[in-house]
Amino acid sequence: MAKENLKTSINIDKNGREMYHLMSELFPICRSITGNGVRKTLDIIKKHIPLTVHEVPTGTRVFDWTVPKEWNIVTAFVKNSKGEKIIDFTENNLHVLNYSVPVKKKVSLGELKEHIFTVPEYPDWIPYRTSYYKENWGFCISHNQFINLKEDEYEVFIDSSLENGYLTYGEYCIEGEKKEEILISCHICHPSLCNDNLSGAALAVFLAKCLSQVAPEYSYRFLFIPGTIGSITWLCLNESKVSEIKHGLVAACLGDSGKFTYKKSRQGNAEIDRAVINVLKNSGHDYEVINFIPFGYDERQYCSPGFNLPVGCLMKTPHGQYSQYHTSADNLDFVRPEYLADSFSIYLSVFDVLENNKKYINQNPKCEPQLGKRGLYQMTGGQQDRKEKELSVLWVLNLSDGSNTLLDISDKAGLNFDLIKDAADALIERDLLKECRG
Repeated sequence: MAKENLKTSINIDKNGREMYHLMSELFPICRSITGNGVRKTLDIIKKHIPLTVHEVPTGTRVFDWTVPKEWNIVTAFVKNSKGEKIIDFTENNLHVLNYSVPVKKKVSLGELKEHIFTVPEYPDWIPYRTSYYKENWGFCISHNQFINLKEDEYEVFIDSSLENGYLTYGEYCIEGEKKEEILISCHICHPSLCNDNLSGAALAVFLAKCLSQVAPEYSYRFLFIPGTIGSITWLCLNESKVSEIKHGLVAACLGDSGKFTYKKSRQGNAEIDRAVINVLKNSGHDYEVINFIPFGYDERQYCSPGFNLPVGCLMKTPHGQYSQYHTSADNLDFVRPEYLADSFSIYLSVFDVLENNKKYINQNPKCEPQLGKRGLYQMTGGQQDRKEKELSVLWVLNLSDGSNTLLDISDKAGLNFDLIKDAADALIERDLLKECRG
């Protein structure tokens, strides 16, 4: 990767707006862990990046799991005895229990209520519910609508299919100077939900577009997969490639107004953990760091003990910790382009740290070299800026003994990584520093 910071050549705000536009295009699609909604989503993403689409047949054993039957839906509704549609899938695809089996029958109010899901604490919102691995049917409606249902005979119709087919996922790889990879994983199985997780998918697309225009040192692998079963499937079918993953992030919940949250990898102090924490600490944004727990998104598969990959989860408000989570309120009004842009900027900063986190040797280690005659005490900027730049030069010189990376120096000095990197570049130009090879 060029020495120039990734963000210097990128219009962050413009990318935020374009990510939001992509989310708007993807929002109406009814997705699930399999099916045509996933394919349609990947087809739209392929307009932005040259995605490779993989199809894994139903019944394929993937460790302790089996690839399920493929689910597709055409339409669904509930009519009262007057023939009026009181629940209509075409109005909101959250109305149907995801993975509902086909149904065509007449039921009493009592039986209908047994198959209805609501969120009583938010009576105007429609919940998102699934039944992936247990055959069932159902509808999701607002609680206000639920309590107003009348005694009647209702016609229930769900035109869906649950048949042998495929699990579909997308993959895009950018070849770098190294075979070692940085993995970015997001899930694409949710229907009309924005923060969870169209935001992760949109961010991954635009990160991939950005990185494809430079010459990175690391290789990058982007996975667009259904949650849980997708990462399990990929890991099972690509076990020989896993050793190449040097760093990884699961991208989720990145479009809301909350503070940044980083969930560490299972390793706890991997380079990716330290890089993200360093960036957040110096970002000016409010943030929180939490330890790994075996619950959440696909990081729990990548970090399972048999793999124990250095993969964390970098998000804004974590899943389940905002009221709109898994409801119709997680819509295009809940996420904003400026918050997507913030997330995009943070991710690029993390990549900059990983790409430039090298070790150096001081070429003049016996006492400090005379820096004034080399212009290293006359950097432009305000008094505070000048002091920090001069300090960064001294820290890099002192700790560049072949054992410390620039990230080590940044952490020990308490100075922004970019400052440390700029100091290293300035010292290299003056033949006072040399990169350690091998």
